[in-house]
Amino acid sequence: MLDDLSLFVTIVEEGSLSAAAHKLDLPGATVTRRLRRLEDQLGCRLLSRSARRMQTTAEGAQYYEQCRPLVHALRQTTQRLEATFGTVAGSIRVLAPVNFGSGVLTDAWASFLLKFPEVQLDLKLSNAIEDLIGSGADIAIRIGSLNDSSLTQRRLARVESIVVAAPAYLARSAPVDRPEALQDHSLIVADPFQEWELRHPPTGARFVVQPSARFRVSNEMNVAVAMARAGIGILFCPMTQCRHELDNGTLVRLLPEWTTPPREVYAVWAQQRFLPARVRALLDHLAEFAQSHPLLSTSNQDGQR
Repeated sequence: MLDDLSLFVTIVEEGSLSAAAHKLDLPGATVTRRLRRLEDQLGCRLLSRSARRMQTTAEGAQYYEQCRPLVHALRQTTQRLEATFGTVAGSIRVLAPVNFGSGVLTDAWASFLLKFPEVQLDLKLSNAIEDLIGSGADIAIRIGSLNDSSLTQRRLARVESIVVAAPAYLARSAPVDRPEALQDHSLIVADPFQEWELRHPPTGARFVVQPSARFRVSNEMNVAVAMARAGIGILFCPMTQCRHELDNGTLVRLLPEWTTPPREVYAVWAQQRFLPARVRALLDHLAEFAQSHPLLSTSNQDGQR
């Protein structure tokens, strides 16, 4: 009914059905049919029409005066919304894992805000898998396999995990020359790595460690890295979390000939046909950032489901 109401207002403002049809780029017969439908719904005539002239009835004039401000307000709101939808401006709410969002992606958030000064970024860091729609978030960054088919996803990167320890720990401990030797050492366990899977590409061998932790921590990989750096034990962690320590020598990599299954990094959002320009811009920015970052594998192209 709103479309027919807007049509009626246009007819009155243009002065004739044919002029309204021309303005709206509609067939004249369609304009006539929709006007009659509106009159039938209201149970009264809105316009008196003859071959030479058209004028509003008393009911039509009253209806027009009451509805015209509403129609114009709706048109203005729609125009503003369309302009906003296509502009990289406004607020974006993002969910991200604590260490990943506050670590390797920090530069991505900063460079995005510098590139688009009219955007406000509301970043919530949590390792809990929150309901995307219920939280009011536009997108979420998630790592690992995704099981929610109701969400659209875009693969951004891959993250490699490695086994590390401090030189001080290794100096006083037995050598680690094979995965089986890990079970004889003090181990540091951090979520989500409750088991450590190692693969040997040359031979195809696979070994899974069920670590018995001397130190265990949830939801904060930085604490686990600090404990490893202090010489408490051996840690299995993403390379993104220990790159600085590897570079300065406070941690060293163990079993370098063994690799781990990389964990996929995704941006996910609620299924919808159109995304606001600001959200699309952030998705593209994150993908470009991952492609250029040395710690994020980009061997796979971005994909969507």
